[in-house]
Amino acid sequence: MLNQRATELGSAPNKIRELFAYGLKRKAEIGEENVFDFSIGNPSVPAPDAVAESIAELIKEPPCALHGYTPSPGAAGPRQAVADNISRRFGIEATADQVYLTAGAAAGLAISIYAITNPGDEIMVIAPYFPEYAVWAETAGCTTIEVPAHEPDFQMDIDAIDAAFTPKTAGIIINSPNNPVGAVYTRENLEALAALLSRKEEEYGHPIYLISDEPYREITYGAEVPYVPTLYKRTIVCYSYSKSLSLPGERIGYIYVSNLMDNAKEVYTAVSGAGRALGFICTAVLFQRVMEKCVNEPSDVEAYRANRELLTKGLSELGYEYVEPDGAFYLWVRALEPDDEAFCEKAKAHELLLVPATCFKSHGWVRISYCVSADVIKRSMPAFKALMEEYK
Repeated sequence: MLNQRATELGSAPNKIRELFAYGLKRKAEIGEENVFDFSIGNPSVPAPDAVAESIAELIKEPPCALHGYTPSPGAAGPRQAVADNISRRFGIEATADQVYLTAGAAAGLAISIYAITNPGDEIMVIAPYFPEYAVWAETAGCTTIEVPAHEPDFQMDIDAIDAAFTPKTAGIIINSPNNPVGAVYTRENLEALAALLSRKEEEYGHPIYLISDEPYREITYGAEVPYVPTLYKRTIVCYSYSKSLSLPGERIGYIYVSNLMDNAKEVYTAVSGAGRALGFICTAVLFQRVMEKCVNEPSDVEAYRANRELLTKGLSELGYEYVEPDGAFYLWVRALEPDDEAFCEKAKAHELLLVPATCFKSHGWVRISYCVSADVIKRSMPAFKALMEEYK
């Protein structure tokens, strides 16, 4: 028989992807210039020149050497490059034998959840959150515990997190800069979380892990993004080069099991075993090597910064309410009616493709991805104006 859960997931709608596919269809029907697709976080900034230069250099190597298997966690050179980058940037003694290369942060998160839990455990998440967290937790046999963020700043609500803990809580996933809101957790907020987790470890007598999902770390607008392993020892970092190097389709990232935790080697062994169990071994070798060469390349955030200013200015003038984003490339905008899904359907009539908050286990808001061309934002303003006028 087919796996029932897999069948359910295969047939369940993924509204973000469906909206993206709808946008492609509409562009083919009425012209790309007539559709304002803010649905998906597909970076519009080109990859650095160093990426293309690295590929051109690497493909001159013997094919068997370039395209052959590496060890399951990845080749030694790329893993060392990641560890050196972490040590240099964050002042922490990172080692290559605690780095596991992955097919983006998605694989990293699925592996990490599987590694630190047993069926029946609980994984805590901060809502609104990337919906696949729940899929990966449930696949590991765990229950997802949703804790709403504090509004209006969308920092973590430490008291609510405290109240949600049970002896079955194995860990918590955080995402800063945050998708979908763009919030960056402050050092004070993270320190309060770390203190709480330490207290809960002592209370329950078992490790509690913090999984830090960090694909947007480099996409910030002046806010400090504290490095979580320096604040809480039992941290696992899941990182992706999808946003920092504009390589979402190449699926390259890593897991870093903090060397500061007292059971780091045991956790890394579990990560390696989870990678094997889930089939995530030996990620794309060409991009392991590209990453090794480009690990220190700076991210180009200026286009996103300009888009953020252009979009917030335009929507402010029209009377929309939103959360000022400190990072990532999403704007969290208040829907003009309580039913955010209905609001997004009305927006589609104006060829505005917005993602409802229900996709992120929240209500009353929409996410606008501004990793598009500035021209799309400029041309969309009459549509946003017409949508606003419908509600007056």
